[in-house]
Amino acid sequence: MKLAVAGSTGFVGAEVIRQALSDPQITSLVALGRRPATTPQNLGPTADVNKLKSVIIDDFGADYPDSVKAELSNADACIWTIAITPAKSRSYPWEQTVKVCRDYAIKGIETISQLPRDNANGKPFRFVYISGYNCERDQTKKPMWPLRDYLLMRGEAESRILEFAQKSHGAVEVLIAKPGLIMGYGSIVPVVQRVLMTAVGIPKIAVQEIAAGLLDQVENGFERDTLMSEDLSRIAAKKRGKK
Repeated sequence: MKLAVAGSTGFVGAEVIRQALSDPQITSLVALGRRPATTPQNLGPTADVNKLKSVIIDDFGADYPDSVKAELSNADACIWTIAITPAKSRSYPWEQTVKVCRDYAIKGIETISQLPRDNANGKPFRFVYISGYNCERDQTKKPMWPLRDYLLMRGEAESRILEFAQKSHGAVEVLIAKPGLIMGYGSIVPVVQRVLMTAVGIPKIAVQEIAAGLLDQVENGFERDTLMSEDLSRIAAKKRGKK
């Protein structure tokens, strides 16, 4: 399987790449980002760094250069990790947050899914969009303030990406991943943040679990079009148990 990872130098993207290098089902790995992807640390003994190709794209909102399209051709799946997190969104103009979180992903699925796939064998192109736990697709609802606009915007992105897949008549499949607070290796959540998370019902999930769960899904097919934190944790545990 040839897998593209958009946002390859980010927190989740780097972990997906780290695990994919040791996954025998991933035979080719395209790390797509604005900066070169470096070889991850703590690789397993079976990791094959030769299957990693770093591809630079300056503007994810513009038409992809032919050189980038050539590298992405024949991709069986794409895991899209590019976003501005809620915590960082206040540091950017709103228009930039919308562009990065919504418009880049829509441009990505429209572009990559239409590229040649010589070895598709009738299988759909699989696209994973990582959203957020409480993001709201129903634009008439009023999510909690002060993140109301952000949650609605991410929900709109989910809806538009799902709609694109529905209109593809089976040529494209989409998975919306809705994790909670993503934890790194050995991370400790501050007390205030733990209380806030409990109050609004946001679960924790380890970055290793998200990566493992999403790799399982692009390899074996999507259980359904939306998976929450608990689903990803369960799938990750099952994947680890098979090794």
